[in-house]
Amino acid sequence: MSFPLVRNRRLRNSAALRNLVREHTVTLDDLLYPIFVTHGTNIKEEISSMPGVYHFSLDRLEEEIREIVELGLPAIVLFGVPHEKDAHASSAYDPNGVVQQASRLIKTWAPELLIVADTCLCQFMDHGHCGVVHYDEAKGRAEVLNDASLDLLVKTAVSQAEAGADIIAPSNMMDGFVYAIRQGLDEAGYEQVPIMSYSVKYASSFYGPFREAAHSTPQFGDRKTYQMDPANVREALREAESDVAEGADMLMVKPALAYMDVVRALRENFNLPLVVYNVSGEYSLVKAAALQGWVDEKSIVMETMTGFKRAGADMIITYFAKDIARWLRN
Repeated sequence: MSFPLVRNRRLRNSAALRNLVREHTVTLDDLLYPIFVTHGTNIKEEISSMPGVYHFSLDRLEEEIREIVELGLPAIVLFGVPHEKDAHASSAYDPNGVVQQASRLIKTWAPELLIVADTCLCQFMDHGHCGVVHYDEAKGRAEVLNDASLDLLVKTAVSQAEAGADIIAPSNMMDGFVYAIRQGLDEAGYEQVPIMSYSVKYASSFYGPFREAAHSTPQFGDRKTYQMDPANVREALREAESDVAEGADMLMVKPALAYMDVVRALRENFNLPLVVYNVSGEYSLVKAAALQGWVDEKSIVMETMTGFKRAGADMIITYFAKDIARWLRN
């Protein structure tokens, strides 16, 4: 059957009718909001490349947490910007590290707010890479050591769980990181703490503003030996399959916007909850255009979020989360 019996526009005649037949909807329960915490006092410092996103010292963090709770957001992703860095990322797993202190404070202010602890080493390493670096004399170059890095990641994950993190989110892309962290958490008595794995993390050009925010730009080379080639999809399925076998509870694709096909591929092949990270570069591009009056920010953001859901995402990490929460109220 076809026109004139079939008229597809019938179901678009009014806002109420369009709402009734809408296939995908963005809600507060889909959103996780990233926060950057740092040492010092009385710091609420806007990140220049990310308008509306701030560094918070611990004494200014409560006001942000109260606002997030009041807006009804269910979860935050916690990133630490430490005072001191070294070649062993010791402040990443220090019981008094900035993420650990922040987690304990947040649990006193808002015990029901879910804390997702980003478990990586880059911003805690003096060289800015996501693992232990060794200079190979024979090859004449520095290399990021996989297995030695796993030990530090396990210590970091356990210290974050001890401090009150509800979810561990390792973002390092070392081989075997999910298995090592799962084993470490279980042995420490945190078998109920889930792992949100950055399963498919690409060596993307969309991370620039985040690296300013986290002070995590590599001091040499790049991250292409451990983060994925943007050209590859089949490799993404292999990475996700490994994480499932190693005990991941949730899978993630990062970045999101340029990788919708990858999100769809994971959705069609795996049954675990699927997260996308709407990363800093994606955020900053929209913010910059909106500030110039070139795009309608609300419309373009909500269209993007709906696209993530349509592609198969269950959860969205986004710097727009507070804005979306306000828009959904109106």
